[in-house]
Amino acid sequence: MKLIPTILCGGAGSRLWPVSRELHPKPFIRLADGHSLLQKAWLRGAVLPDVAEVLTVTNRELFFKTADEYRAVAGKPGLALNNSYILEPCGRNTAPAIAVAALHVAATHGPDALLLVLAADHLIHDEAAFGAAVAQAVPLAREGLLVTFGIQPEAPETGFGYIEAEGNKVLRFVEKPSLEKAREYLQSGRYLWNSGMFCFAAGAMISEMELHCPEILAATRLCLEQSSTAQGKNFQQIELDAQAFEQVADDSIDYAVMEKSGKVAVVPCSIGWSDIGSWNAVGELIEPDADGNRVDAEVQLHGVSNCFIQSKERLVGAVGIDNLIIVDTPDALLVADRRHAQDVKHLYASLKSRGHDAHKLHRTVHRPWGTYTVLEDSTRFKIKRIEVKPGASLSLQMHHHRSEHWIVVSGMAKVVNGERELFVSTNESTYIPAGHKHRLENPGVLDLVMIEVQSGDYLGEDDIVRFQDNYGRV
Repeated sequence: MKLIPTILCGGAGSRLWPVSRELHPKPFIRLADGHSLLQKAWLRGAVLPDVAEVLTVTNRELFFKTADEYRAVAGKPGLALNNSYILEPCGRNTAPAIAVAALHVAATHGPDALLLVLAADHLIHDEAAFGAAVAQAVPLAREGLLVTFGIQPEAPETGFGYIEAEGNKVLRFVEKPSLEKAREYLQSGRYLWNSGMFCFAAGAMISEMELHCPEILAATRLCLEQSSTAQGKNFQQIELDAQAFEQVADDSIDYAVMEKSGKVAVVPCSIGWSDIGSWNAVGELIEPDADGNRVDAEVQLHGVSNCFIQSKERLVGAVGIDNLIIVDTPDALLVADRRHAQDVKHLYASLKSRGHDAHKLHRTVHRPWGTYTVLEDSTRFKIKRIEVKPGASLSLQMHHHRSEHWIVVSGMAKVVNGERELFVSTNESTYIPAGHKHRLENPGVLDLVMIEVQSGDYLGEDDIVRFQDNYGRV
């Protein structure tokens, strides 16, 4: 029977600001081994037996970034799998995401095909134990049950939902408890953490949705019928219709189905699971020094204890502090009491409500064609480092309010500049006046790196008029 690992890649990861942003959420955060949480989720599913393809449900703004992440790890021997994508125009929680995934799998692989739903932003340390848990879940799912994975609790956590269970039988789902209740649950031995991972046959989930949330299923099915599909070698992409998907109710799979269904089972497991839900959880991945500090940075410390410090670019000096979180990025610095790690989300929410770019973007921004990094931003000029992938090109575009100077520092650029087409090599430059149609392309096999100097009375990213585009943005 076919197994389809289905990765849900969404959410903002607001408690991990300033590293996690709206367009660089928690799944894309890299850990000490160089892999992102998203890459780890893909590998976790790809190595399982009987996998037919890996399906990812994500925001359409994250598609190219997601595909790049997979491409970096998918070339390993034995991992030449099909990748399919369902692209959401906006977030609608896990019930609509799972509904559209189940409908898609049932249509392409049949109603008996099994979905293994994985979160893109969880960490599992014991991959062998995870594989054994999936092996226990598969026969239960073949019987038509909706299987969830319950984590053996290690502490009285108040940030997780719980499942009361007897063996594989689910007695009830419980909301995030108070500390006193969590202690009771831990002592009783009957409760498991709700991991948010599932295994079920596509047809079984569709049947239970028909029974318990028919409006969500009907709206999702209608949306899928109106959506566009693109296919290529080892690749399929479904872009959900924006107007239709906005009509789908926002609900979690737990509320919509799992808490109501009489066909739910649980596999208790101990797999070294963490949802990496705060900077304290990230810090736990690092061995502490003699003073209890967990450091991912170049530091100079004096009288510092029990702190988590992360900085990728700058030296951090600290004197006489205890129990703090310090996270430094090129455009934002977080300083927090470790006891209030969960409250970082309020900073993110405030920045978003103000429309501040720091909730959404880093200085390095990923685009389908590569990346750009803002090196300096003033009122009349902006300097960027632009990197274009081999064979990729930007849109044919024009700016009303700014001119641009392009200096190639590595590789070769093919440039459309008004009526002219020219090649610009390393150590050469070209000037794009305001109002000129222009396009930048990398015709080579190596990355193209250039410095762009913008000047004008308005330098916003929305001063772009696109005429042709390879990525559907016209």
